[in-house]
Amino acid sequence: MRSTIFKYISKKFSKNPKSVDRLLISAFLRHNNIVVKKNLFLLEYIIQETDKEEYSNLSSLLEEISREKISLSIETLIEFFEFVISPEDRVVNGAVYTPDIIRSYIVEKTLSIKKGLLLKIADISCGCGGFLYTAARELKNITGLPYGKIFKEQLFGLDIEEYSIARTKLLLSILGVSDGEDVVQFEFNLFRGNALEFNWKSSLEKFKGFDIVIGNPPYVCSRNIGEESKPLLKNWSVCRTGHPDLYIPFFQIGLESLAEDGILGFITMNTFFKSVNGRAVREYFQAKAYYMRIIDFGTNQIFRSRSTYTCICLIRKTTSKILEYVKSEPLQLKALVNNKFSRIDYSSLNWLKGWNLQDNILITKIESTGTPFKEKYTTRNGIATLKNSVYIFKPVAEDRKYYYLENGDTHPIEKSICKDIVNPNMLIEEENLRNLRQKIIFPYTFIGTDVVLIKEQEFRQRFPNAYSYLELMKDQLGERDKGKGFNYPVWYGYGRNQSLEKLRHKLFFPHITPKIPNYTIDSDENLLFYNGMAVIGKSREELLVLRKLMQSRLFWFYIKNSSRPYGSGYFSLSRNYIKNFGIYDFSKEDKQYILRETNSRKLDVYFEKKYGIEIG
Repeated sequence: MRSTIFKYISKKFSKNPKSVDRLLISAFLRHNNIVVKKNLFLLEYIIQETDKEEYSNLSSLLEEISREKISLSIETLIEFFEFVISPEDRVVNGAVYTPDIIRSYIVEKTLSIKKGLLLKIADISCGCGGFLYTAARELKNITGLPYGKIFKEQLFGLDIEEYSIARTKLLLSILGVSDGEDVVQFEFNLFRGNALEFNWKSSLEKFKGFDIVIGNPPYVCSRNIGEESKPLLKNWSVCRTGHPDLYIPFFQIGLESLAEDGILGFITMNTFFKSVNGRAVREYFQAKAYYMRIIDFGTNQIFRSRSTYTCICLIRKTTSKILEYVKSEPLQLKALVNNKFSRIDYSSLNWLKGWNLQDNILITKIESTGTPFKEKYTTRNGIATLKNSVYIFKPVAEDRKYYYLENGDTHPIEKSICKDIVNPNMLIEEENLRNLRQKIIFPYTFIGTDVVLIKEQEFRQRFPNAYSYLELMKDQLGERDKGKGFNYPVWYGYGRNQSLEKLRHKLFFPHITPKIPNYTIDSDENLLFYNGMAVIGKSREELLVLRKLMQSRLFWFYIKNSSRPYGSGYFSLSRNYIKNFGIYDFSKEDKQYILRETNSRKLDVYFEKKYGIEIG
């Protein structure tokens, strides 16, 4: 129902933040029969009958709310505030609505750990104020203090957007007025600024650190970080590896804003467990050895507007050397008790390789067995034309000289410029590579072992039909790399030069899969592949042994407990998530047995005995 109102607001009304806020605040107050008499800030946002156009919009919105039978609660108002953030701002500031069940859990847990009557609580990326609203409500329940005193002395907020600070003030003001505190003015400690450079000491008198920092750090990937923020990342040691997403420095910022023995409570992305750009923050955590409790939501989607994989982190600024971990679902939060958490010593974790948190002992044992995958085998990603729809095709017909390609019109393409290509991502279900074979226009030639692009004049003369077809697609090819294709040295070349060489023995498999896929071996050095993965072997026999190991219960257990999860139960098999899997040093006799045995259950038991673990 609320999505209907979201769409109605976005279509009908102004995108000016204050105009939208006046509409929402007035609708909320009218719908809930709340009368404001004294509070000057709220009065500024109340639409009067004399404001004819705005009043008409307000009446229209209230009618829609009534028709859809929406209960316009404060929680709904928080959702509205997050919804009306412009898509452009959302990309660079990463704001999302955090459900009440998550906010309440974090606030209640941090307050139960850090007890006290006059605690100072901050949200350093407060957005529209949802966490501060929840904290204020909980502090009121605990202390019985008036909201005015709580706002003035105990709550602190920071956000990069001025309209977010205004909305936080509105939300808290409504909370106070709804509880009978209709005062002329509330005093707030809410600041507009960039957390990457904001100085709390210069903004707050006698600042010695917060007791609690809570919140939902921004969901902004590295490529979308604003120009103002990019150069500031270097000020934070946790950002020195890879291309850090914006949530990563907020761990360090939050912890360094705490007083000693303070506690941080975040709902944030769980990718730092394993990612390259999470190496420095993992190293930071291990060096500090703070008490840390992680509740991992795995593939459960917490935020309706974002496809993200998240966890709750509760970190106490005191040395413990122990990290506690559990995998959970949001609705099970209240049922979590201490004995459900695994206790993991920081010294058993490897910040460089990535953290194995689920089944830590077993995963560590697998990784310490034999030789790491990355040292024993070469893995390759497929070719990257960056415009597969132009180059790759399934012929609609063929004759002695040509394959016929359907792309708008039917185009004859010289057979001699085409190669076979497969997509290993299709091997989740498909078993036979022959069924996956397509053709690709391959404007390259081999000089010894080197792959070089055919010169344009030679291309035009030797393959006039293929050249003419690509020339028709020239504008599309130019759009590759966000328009950088127009500046490629040669316009018809692929977007990347990876995996163009002849590779003989290849074990194909998909990038992501919900189950053990159909690992398929091929020894045709002229067969190319795209989208999926391949292990390059020295011999077919070597890959036959590896295939049986990768098809085993042991390997799938490792993937499910150490790889990156995707939606619908899919897990990644990409290089970064299999590189540390230990390959047992099988003897010649071992290999003969593995090749001979066809019973998968017997092989599962055999592999687990070799690794000294029991899974089944």
